[in-house]
Amino acid sequence: QVQLIESGGGLVQAGGSLRLSCAASGRTFSDYTMGWFRQAPGKEREFVAAISWSGGRVYYTDSVKGRFTISRDNAKNTVYLQMNSLKAEDTAVYYCAATVRMMGTLQNQYGSWGQGTQVTISS
Repeated sequence: QVQLIESGGGLVQAGGSLRLSCAASGRTFSDYTMGWFRQAPGKEREFVAAISWSGGRVYYTDSVKGRFTISRDNAKNTVYLQMNSLKAEDTAVYYCAATVRMMGTLQNQYGSWGQGTQVTISS
């Protein structure tokens, strides 16, 4: 399995921006479809975005479309989540995940997970 480490979380005011990074190690990064999920306090973990192994296909949950951008740099073994126009409801722990399967939105499609990074948006 691939090992994943997220970074870039923090506290930001509503309307601001953050860029999350997820560094992968242990396996060939370009073999994996990558995803971002998040879990807000008291809520289930939910899908945010995914990107195909080549970066040619991306998919977002409706609530972040037009505000978040997922990208990857296979040479750096890193996937990114650029988050703009942040809202209080974006507050959550953000996790990156990897799968050798087709791009999907379900947690059980992903076999490797990072430890998460906290994103807090103040209103």
